Amino acid sequence: MSQKDGRPAGSVRKNLRKGPPKGSGGKGRRALAGKGDTPKAENRPYHAAYKRKLQQEKREADRKAQEAARIRKAVIKVPEGHELIYGRNSVQEAVAGGVPITRMFISGGAARDERVAPALRTATALGAPILEVAREDLDFATDNATHQGVAIEIPEYQYAKLSDLFDRAERKGQAPLIVALDHVTDPHNLGAVLRSAGAFGCHGVLIPSRNQVGVTGTVWKTSAGAAVRVPVAREANLVNALKEAKKRGCFVVGLDAGGTETTRTLSVADGPVVLVTGSEGEGLSRLVRETCDIIASVPISKAVESLNAAVATGIALYDISQIRAEL
Repeated sequence: MSQKDGRPAGSVRKNLRKGPPKGSGGKGRRALAGKGDTPKAENRPYHAAYKRKLQQEKREADRKAQEAARIRKAVIKVPEGHELIYGRNSVQEAVAGGVPITRMFISGGAARDERVAPALRTATALGAPILEVAREDLDFATDNATHQGVAIEIPEYQYAKLSDLFDRAERKGQAPLIVALDHVTDPHNLGAVLRSAGAFGCHGVLIPSRNQVGVTGTVWKTSAGAAVRVPVAREANLVNALKEAKKRGCFVVGLDAGGTETTRTLSVADGPVVLVTGSEGEGLSRLVRETCDIIASVPISKAVESLNAAVATGIALYDISQIRAEL
């Protein structure tokens, strides 16, 4: 006998089809299963929209931080015509030099520091308010400078005149030695020049009133107190001021590379000298250079292309002071 499909009776039909039955999805059924909603482009780390989102979030965070800074800065409002001197040494030197105090700000344990005690006594004697503030407030008020928890508010710096510098040299019975800065814009350089000027017997620093940094809180701090001892004269036109110095018998010496003389053997060092240092990037301007009697350079190794303006000025003043000391 045979079955209907022609196979012998009692035989078992083999299923020749491999894998799951049709319509089941086959072996890749799980792989073909849905993975949920596709993430937005801005949420895919590899997508350009994601990077744009991060940049936008950073801009927003910066904006909020700046707004918070403005709000906190308002805690210490320095009125126009006044400025802050900050840092223990700067405050101590300013007070020792007789600088008047309008207000004093203290944060943290600065009030217990012995170096701050004279300033506290002076502020008390003057009747100036002594305000305890959060360190963050001083951070913002000083643009995150190293204030060491103390700052004093003082009237705006009172600049001298060129004639005052000559009067100072005359009172001391010395040949005038003056540093002139030709549009130096970095306050750290001005502060460092003042420090060198005080160290090597300079009678003052001359600066133009335009395109030139003035005496700020940063300059006070960088000068390490020299801003009290060394007067800064400010004139409208530097070239005219140099010509006036020449009329008073000064040799105007420009400090620049490739000079006809070196500062170490400067022939006019024993006489009245105005030493002119140029700006950080451009050096001496054309008109100032033409006004100079001598262009002198600082001897340096060939391995070094140039020196920082303040460093070069300090070396030049040292060389001049050594020449004068030998006379």
